[in-house]
Amino acid sequence: MIYDPSWIAVFVFFTFVGATVGLSFFLGRKAKSSAGYFAAHGQIPWAVNGIAFAGDYLSAASFLGICGMIASYGYDGFLYSIGFLAGWIVALFVIAEPMKRLGRFTFADALDAKFDSRGIKAAAGASTLVVSVFYLIPQMVGAGSLIQPLLGFPHWVGVVLVGIVVITIVVTAGMVSTTWVQFLKGSLLVVFSAVLVVLLLGRGFVAQPDAFESIGPIPVAGLNQAEIAGRRVLPATDGWQEHDDLVRFSRSDDVGFDLFHVQPAGEAQVILRQAQAIRRTSDGAMIDGAPLGREATQKELKPVGTLTKLPDGQSETGPLGPVSFFNTLGESEVVLWRNMTVEHEDETKSTVYFQKLTPGNEVLRPGEHPKFAGIRSDEPGGKLNFLSLMLALFCGTASLPHILIRYYTVKDGAAARKSTIVGIASIGFFYVLTLYLGLGAMTSGSMDLTDSNMAAPLLARSISTWLFAIISAIAFTTVLGTVSGLILASSGAVAHDILVGVVGMKLSEAKKVRVAKIAAVVVGAIAIVLGILFKEMNVGYLVGWAFSVAASANLPALVMLLFWKATTKEGIVASVLVGMISSLGWILLSSDTYKSVYGWDPELAYAPFSQPGIVTIPLAFATLIVVSLMTKPKAAAA
Repeated sequence: MIYDPSWIAVFVFFTFVGATVGLSFFLGRKAKSSAGYFAAHGQIPWAVNGIAFAGDYLSAASFLGICGMIASYGYDGFLYSIGFLAGWIVALFVIAEPMKRLGRFTFADALDAKFDSRGIKAAAGASTLVVSVFYLIPQMVGAGSLIQPLLGFPHWVGVVLVGIVVITIVVTAGMVSTTWVQFLKGSLLVVFSAVLVVLLLGRGFVAQPDAFESIGPIPVAGLNQAEIAGRRVLPATDGWQEHDDLVRFSRSDDVGFDLFHVQPAGEAQVILRQAQAIRRTSDGAMIDGAPLGREATQKELKPVGTLTKLPDGQSETGPLGPVSFFNTLGESEVVLWRNMTVEHEDETKSTVYFQKLTPGNEVLRPGEHPKFAGIRSDEPGGKLNFLSLMLALFCGTASLPHILIRYYTVKDGAAARKSTIVGIASIGFFYVLTLYLGLGAMTSGSMDLTDSNMAAPLLARSISTWLFAIISAIAFTTVLGTVSGLILASSGAVAHDILVGVVGMKLSEAKKVRVAKIAAVVVGAIAIVLGILFKEMNVGYLVGWAFSVAASANLPALVMLLFWKATTKEGIVASVLVGMISSLGWILLSSDTYKSVYGWDPELAYAPFSQPGIVTIPLAFATLIVVSLMTKPKAAAA
């Protein structure tokens, strides 16, 4: 799609960003010491910290990625929401109060509270950096996606812009400004998402059976004719001959071609439904064989997301209630879009998007997403992949460094517990809203085929330009808040854990803060590069990898330290390293990485399924137990 920026969107966007940066400079005076920079002096009110938890956690993955996945596949995207929310139970009942009691500034402080071990500081610091960088990737990708329709800039400009703004926030005021930015954007995100859902329900559903052209039904034998329904068929050459389910027709204006996908329509009958193809060449993108653009000799991708049928033959429903929304959708017919690849002789590729007419009740059931298809099959591999993902999401929340350090910003354990409860309530309410937003985007007629991450903002644009501007600006500040927390956690790991705790540098309070700010700049630069490289991937899926690494590397050591007295420092170091390396290695050897990152054949991947948690989390627990028993006197190991 080609996006047209509006002065409203530009004004709202820069107002939000300007206010965020201004707040950082205002609060910077409170962050001169390491206690102020890393932990806001432990003086954040628990209610504010609870909303800040939500602001920190409701990242680009939650708002952009999950809504986009629901819009593309239905209920399966909501499974991520369930996993994300369930993980807070672990945080509430296991982690909250002990984290506040054990640590000062970083995750390593808590693990090392009883041992004063350089090995623990090094392992925990390395784990913090790896998890933070992995979590940063989807945030930066989401930032770039927002900038395109909001301001009309390329994706990479958005990534660079958010990197610069976030580095400014972290460098100027540390945890103080980060907390208040997260509090404000968490509040605004929940409130305006609720407003968007209310407006969505008020609009209801509209059937658009003629949104895309169709031909037929026709006899299967008719596909071999030089003309179909009075239209001239183009010869299948240059890779198109490998796809007998695609038909290209010449256009009367000789600008590109009209593409149709052949689908069954009864015995010996087929129907041709309009498809869309994008081909990227050195000269730019081609849409259905014509240059991308809006001139007479150019074409652009049409927005998608339609219903072909409503219950009882209605053309529109009018306002719907929260329950009737699902009941009506379940009795309707939805047009989903899938894709295939056509390889051409010049080694370029066309991505062909084609329609898949789907009963509404199917988008409301699990197992439609390719990654979750195993839920309904008899193959154990698919079920293991799903269970592994859910385990990683459940265990990962209480293992994310930027979440854990937020417990240091309140005054005591009781405040830590209360802030967790406020966070759970806010996050849970928001995730219910994502189901409405995703399904609303699926049927709004405004989705971008090439970027599922923009489903929710484009849904807002289909209702109101002002709402689109506000939602997009809030989503951008959502990215700012989450990235700020991640970079702050990373800079703390470098300055406090590695340089002071491991290397043994003697740094004054002022120098420690200065080193942390330099580290923030470096980590921010790395995040910018990775955000550009991973542009094409859904941010919700990317964040699953970060949760897998966090759950494998951090949670086993933290849980065993709290509940098993025989835990040794050697056991903690081994557990963190084994969990981190095994999960990271598994991800790098998975079929998803082979296909989406390396561009290799996914069939060549060594990992039997994509999500490592079901293997690497128990492995880290087992490693800690075995190593602790081997390094502790037998009398004390009982």
